[in-house]
Amino acid sequence: MKHTNFKKVCVVGLGYIGLPTAAILASRKVKVAGIDINPHTVDTINAGKIHIVEPELDIIVRAVVQEGYLKASMQPEAADAFIIAVPTPSKKDHQPDLSYVRAAAESIAPVLKPGDLVILESTSPVGTTDQMVAWLTIARPDLSFPTSQQENDIPDVNIAYCPERVLPGQVIRELVQNDRIIGGITTRCAQRAQALYRVFVTGKLLTTNARTAEMAKLTENAFRDVNIAFANELSLICDQLSINVWELIKLANHHPRVNILQPGPGVGGHCIAVDPWFIVSRSPEQAKLIRTARQINDHKPEWVINKVNEAIDQCLASGQRAVRQEVVVALLGLAFKPNIDDFRESPAAHIAKKLLATSEARFIVVEPFIDQLPADLAHAHLADLEPALAAADVIAVLVKHDCFKAMVKLLKPPTRLVDAVGILEDAEQLQ
Repeated sequence: MKHTNFKKVCVVGLGYIGLPTAAILASRKVKVAGIDINPHTVDTINAGKIHIVEPELDIIVRAVVQEGYLKASMQPEAADAFIIAVPTPSKKDHQPDLSYVRAAAESIAPVLKPGDLVILESTSPVGTTDQMVAWLTIARPDLSFPTSQQENDIPDVNIAYCPERVLPGQVIRELVQNDRIIGGITTRCAQRAQALYRVFVTGKLLTTNARTAEMAKLTENAFRDVNIAFANELSLICDQLSINVWELIKLANHHPRVNILQPGPGVGGHCIAVDPWFIVSRSPEQAKLIRTARQINDHKPEWVINKVNEAIDQCLASGQRAVRQEVVVALLGLAFKPNIDDFRESPAAHIAKKLLATSEARFIVVEPFIDQLPADLAHAHLADLEPALAAADVIAVLVKHDCFKAMVKLLKPPTRLVDAVGILEDAEQLQ
């Protein structure tokens, strides 16, 4: 495979997206400088190890480090292309925090040279790539950068926005196979970025402008958020009307043009729980449905917390326990989705933290994908499923891990169950 135009690539940010991207590029015999501000991350990668959990990634990183194609450091180096994959979190008021993107752009500015390519991969509000051009222009007034108003000019540095769209647990496969959106500030910028991704992507490379690419990434996650919100709102309504929401959705989905998603304890992860707010921040008056969906999904954890507290109160009212301190609550799952160890924006983790901070009950946590509890949950007890169920007066299922589906056979009366994910419905279908 020929890619002589990209002899070296600098990847800024070695997290869940940056490190796999750097490793895949390096596996294609491209020299890659991986940049991160965390010295532990840099040292770990240079030892041929990884600091995140992702299937197959450890094998690739070990190989490319040993072969000399990937080296991590804390300072950007001169390269032919730069990929920025740093966090873009929301502030407390749901406004986007672009400080990491700005810091990354300003860190690479001193080593930029004519002919270079800069790609932003971080999920960002519309207009962020243009803003990055402005930051680079200030930092390097000796270089020319592209603008959408000067389509036919040939700048010193090409710039594009190319969002990731991979699933945790399947990142290595999806980085290669998924279609990618290539959003250039100009058509030439898009073509230059397309050439880089063709080094490792077998899927389609769909070119557009940067603003459309930014909005496309946000739209994908907002679409999913709105559909999840519909299911979560149904669960609230059905609870009030004494209707089994899982049965209801299953029946409704027999309609040939209806496909309702499953409700849960909220929405987590680094994308869906954050990205829709980026749309709202740019168009607050127009994004009414997207805002409402976010509010519904953000509220769902509080509803689950109330259900757990109601179950605790029932234990006391029935005389099963004399005081709240005697009630044993088993919380099943902390991850933001089934069968992974990722807690980012996890509604289950939020529920656990809030309950431990506000309730006087005794808590047992079952999370099979970790060896010890996070520091803010350290005063709970981490246990395996079977002893936790045997000891619990109240069980709250917060994540639909496959291994939890065996719990039906282990339940003992008069245990009270708060099933936030429909685990009983799945378990019954397996019987």
